[in-house]
Amino acid sequence: MKKIGKILIIVMVCLILTISILGIAKILINTFGEKSENGFLSSTENKIQLYDFIDEKYKKVKSEARGTSISIYEKDYYDGAIGYTKIRLKGKIYYVKKGFTTTEKEKIIQEKKLYVRTNTILYYNPSSSTIIRSLKKGTSLEVFGYHTLQKDGSVDMYKVKVHGKEGYVYAKYVVQKEEEAFSHYNENGIYDIHKTRENVYGGGSAASLDYYPFSKAKFSSNKMPKDVHALYINASAVKRIDDYIALAKKSNINAFVIDIKENTLPSYASSVMSEYSQTSYKHAVNTFDDYKTYIQRAIDEGFYIIGRISTFKDYYYTVDHPEEAILDTRTNQPFSYQNTYWPSPYSRDVWEYNVELAKEAVTKIGFHEIQFDYVRFPDKIGEYEKSGVVNLRNTYGEEKASAIQQFLMYASDALHNVNAYVSVCVFGESASAHVTSYGQYFPAISNVVDVVSPMPYPDHFARNAYGLAEVVWKDPYSLLVRWGEDVLARQKEISSPAILRTWIQAYDSTKEPYIPYDASKVSDQIRALYHNNLSSGYIAWNASSSLDKYTQISAAFKKEYINE
Repeated sequence: MKKIGKILIIVMVCLILTISILGIAKILINTFGEKSENGFLSSTENKIQLYDFIDEKYKKVKSEARGTSISIYEKDYYDGAIGYTKIRLKGKIYYVKKGFTTTEKEKIIQEKKLYVRTNTILYYNPSSSTIIRSLKKGTSLEVFGYHTLQKDGSVDMYKVKVHGKEGYVYAKYVVQKEEEAFSHYNENGIYDIHKTRENVYGGGSAASLDYYPFSKAKFSSNKMPKDVHALYINASAVKRIDDYIALAKKSNINAFVIDIKENTLPSYASSVMSEYSQTSYKHAVNTFDDYKTYIQRAIDEGFYIIGRISTFKDYYYTVDHPEEAILDTRTNQPFSYQNTYWPSPYSRDVWEYNVELAKEAVTKIGFHEIQFDYVRFPDKIGEYEKSGVVNLRNTYGEEKASAIQQFLMYASDALHNVNAYVSVCVFGESASAHVTSYGQYFPAISNVVDVVSPMPYPDHFARNAYGLAEVVWKDPYSLLVRWGEDVLARQKEISSPAILRTWIQAYDSTKEPYIPYDASKVSDQIRALYHNNLSSGYIAWNASSSLDKYTQISAAFKKEYINE
């Protein structure tokens, strides 16, 4: 009997186990037994809604980025007319609306057509600055791919076809709706401020420019000092870098602006110059190795190094490429202004050259920031244009200010990709509420770069500027306080203003009455900047980079300034 009892117990246990196993199997079959295949979440949007089936209803539970890897089940489910696809994500079952999954990586993004939000560039490939063509606001693009998918489901660049050409555009400059492409960013009435500033001086209208907020760069591997106090060093003076370092260490100077390319003084024998401008290469002041050694010395000593590039004022490049120069229609030769030639700021080949040179300086020499100077047309170009003396080679039919802003967007995109900051020099006049004749419009420029360096040298102002004393450069403090008020007003007219780092006059005045600019005059300029909270830094400009002059005025740099 005991034996029979044991047998019965064993049989019952086996039955229970069998039933349990069958029940588990049924659950497994119901959950995992359906045919599934590996795939991805897919959409025209960066995020996709996931649902759970609870109490006979599909309820939202969370969202996931498109491109997320999932398992996709074959069977479709319906709630009325709405279809759902069952997926498995990290071991859990969810549902998404039909059409939001794919098994093909290239189909993760579903955008088929996009529209250009602001004038931008069509690139040959994502890793190059080579331009196929410029694209105007509102241009329709056929989408057939992307470069890199980010963790949040966004893409960096779309692969597109337009005007019979295939290439890449940055995603941040395109939108999915045509009406949105033709609209203007007007949060807090930003666009309303600018649209009334018409093309009075020939530089273009403020209404044609872009005011959409731009994220300013921050690099953990390349930290910009909060306050930059810099000396300018030219291509010849850099040979004495140790002397400048010694002075800087005693003078509260923490940065140098060092020429990469000045009009007729290319600083070093650059491989980019060799490719784009042999004449520049031949006239280089330093060898590549020597120049790199000088820069590295300053970096090793802890200084923040800014590379200055004279952009659209470049004699040697024009000698090599007269077809890219502003043309004198009287002679059919490059137009000469102030005894030099100017490549046209409309020329995309000129853009490429300067940006490739900048990238080389960052990646092969070690610059932390690139400063573009002469990012403008010649300052009296409007007069020559009206009289028909010049041909500006305006291939895309652009306004001057639009070409200038677009170049700076192009340069910023390229240099941010190599973890470098972008700054630009502008005339002091650009702080006024108008588009200048040479294409600089302060708010549009400040909106798209990391740093703006205005040049309000006191001896560049008219005698009675701002209604002040007849010789305003005698009183740089009062002059720059008034000028600073204009700059602050311009900065408030955009939602993403750049850092302001102002050039100050570190040379004796160059017009009568000739005023010596000693330490007190230099100090007056810095005090004026701090008066208006323009305290992110300054750069001392002395064209010859005179070590003697910098030493004479160094007391001004040693002072501790506070906002007045």
